[in-house]
Amino acid sequence: MPAQLPAPAARFTHRQRELAELNLVRESAGRLPFAVLSGPGGVGKTALALRWLHNVRDAYADGQLYVDLGAFSPGGPVQPDTVLHWFLLALGVPAEEIPAERSQREALYRTMTADKSLAFLLDNAISAAQVRPLLPVTERGVVLVTSRHRLTGLEIDGATIVDVGFLNPSESVDVLAELVGADRVRAEPEAADELAAACAGLPIALTLVAGRLRRHQRRRLAREASTLAERGRLLQLTPEDGPSIDAVFAASYESLSPLAAGLFHVCGAHPGITFTLEVIADVSGLDDDRVEDGIDELVDRNLLIDVAGGRVRFHELVQLHARARAEDGVVRAVVEWYLDTLVEADSVIHPHRAMWGPRYADDFPSRGRFTEREQAFRWLRDERETVRAAFAEADRNGWSDLVWQYCEAFWGFFLHYRQYDDFIDTQHRGIAAARECAEPLVEARLRSQLGFALAHLHRYDESIAENEVALHLATEHGHQPSVATALAQLGRCARGKGDLPVALDYYRRAAELQERLGITRGVALCRRRAGDVLAKLGRYDEAEAELRAAAGLMEELGDRNQYARALMVLGTTQRHRGELGESADTLERALSVVRGLASPFYLAEVLSALGDLAEARGDLESAREYLTEAREHYLATEDPQAAGITTRLDRLIRGRD
Repeated sequence: MPAQLPAPAARFTHRQRELAELNLVRESAGRLPFAVLSGPGGVGKTALALRWLHNVRDAYADGQLYVDLGAFSPGGPVQPDTVLHWFLLALGVPAEEIPAERSQREALYRTMTADKSLAFLLDNAISAAQVRPLLPVTERGVVLVTSRHRLTGLEIDGATIVDVGFLNPSESVDVLAELVGADRVRAEPEAADELAAACAGLPIALTLVAGRLRRHQRRRLAREASTLAERGRLLQLTPEDGPSIDAVFAASYESLSPLAAGLFHVCGAHPGITFTLEVIADVSGLDDDRVEDGIDELVDRNLLIDVAGGRVRFHELVQLHARARAEDGVVRAVVEWYLDTLVEADSVIHPHRAMWGPRYADDFPSRGRFTEREQAFRWLRDERETVRAAFAEADRNGWSDLVWQYCEAFWGFFLHYRQYDDFIDTQHRGIAAARECAEPLVEARLRSQLGFALAHLHRYDESIAENEVALHLATEHGHQPSVATALAQLGRCARGKGDLPVALDYYRRAAELQERLGITRGVALCRRRAGDVLAKLGRYDEAEAELRAAAGLMEELGDRNQYARALMVLGTTQRHRGELGESADTLERALSVVRGLASPFYLAEVLSALGDLAEARGDLESAREYLTEAREHYLATEDPQAAGITTRLDRLIRGRD
């Protein structure tokens, strides 16, 4: 009776889902239980197969047969007729009685396995054609195949494809604890988490790291995590009796067709883990069908993973391997693709920007991708992390001309979604890039954008400093629109600090300058802001005149967002005057406009104003409803005003109780 299975791993944790799937395969009635364990190199397919087969080996009284089919061995994959020879010998056929012809060997093999209770492990297969001649003719046995390829062609032979995935962070820490000792992991939990993250759920990586730690018992986990923090360092780790992780991935790469190999290089240039095929097609210059074919091959080879929404993603370590093959020119082309798309989206989201000054990054190929604001917003929401990664790639490579263009184009999305920390960080980087490129007017614009964000966080002194530099640069270079912008932003800071007469002076100076320049939208913005200051000074008639004028100008310009904001401030002013009915009408008009704009920040502002009005009218239930929705939108935009709304809601709830 053959007993060829190698010993299972001494330590084995998790994989409960995969083990359960194999149990279901074994319970299949009326056919040979047959499964393909598919996954990238190093994910633990063989260890899983051996563990499961040893668990059930007693159920197969006629023995177990094993072969390493050598998909990526230096000598090439083992031919099926060679394996048939080995298996026939193991089944008791004398060597001199084994036929020379492959077809005859297959026939004898079928005879020898018919109705036998045998377990088979066909390890490291390269193709369905290599496996198919080795399938026994019995329903009493079980066959497991492992492969870095999906081998979906074997489904026609009754195979179930079991995807062997990566371990999650918690499972990865458990594996480390199993391999190096729970006490060491408990002593340095944060370092253990860092090591698990560095290994990205790949069992071979965890095993190699654990082996290093076992050999050096005094080494702290934190030191090991620090050693492996450098990108790509983990890929070079090599076991004593096998290839490095990088070599494992390289073997999969070497088997690719020229089409898939070329696309692997382009995918490796992508800054994010997850991406659509559109960017790959545009950068590669291939048509959609060719890209689909090449990407399908990469997915079949477990070098990419299909995810929802027509996207694919890398495993982190596979991405590092692919990135090493990517050319700098292709990396820049991908970064530029995201910049071009971002600029196009920003132009749709904030089409009125040109009214207060030209877009400096205006030399981009418009593909007409976005026909309406919601499309542009959806793309930015979906691609936010990838766009951020592309920006970081430009910054890391010192592509200053791209860095400042990204920063300018982030403006429209920021106005509506207000992720302050990200925005402030990018603007600082953009300012440095603009200086590097000797673009003083770009620097002025980015400083005013940064000042705007700082002022909204009540960091007025910092905002003033940025806008004073912007004002100096704009004045020095004679760019009056930027002068007006800086004056308006300084007005915002004065208003925030409570110096209302100074704020009013800044706004009026900015409005007069923009009037001379013919920047109608800038005039309207300043008049709205001046109206807000006048209301705070109790000069309601003047305030209402300014606000109605601002709303009228914005309506004529077709700027629905700023039209709604002017109405919101007007409605708030009417409330302060005691004109509660008029205030309700004005704010409801603002709400009806802003609800159609896909702008959570500005929607939250109007809802908050309606909450104030409802509370003033004694309608506490409506106030709670408006403020609750406002808080949800402020939270979605990471705006600190959410905390103030929460405090107000608590007060209203206590008042009800």
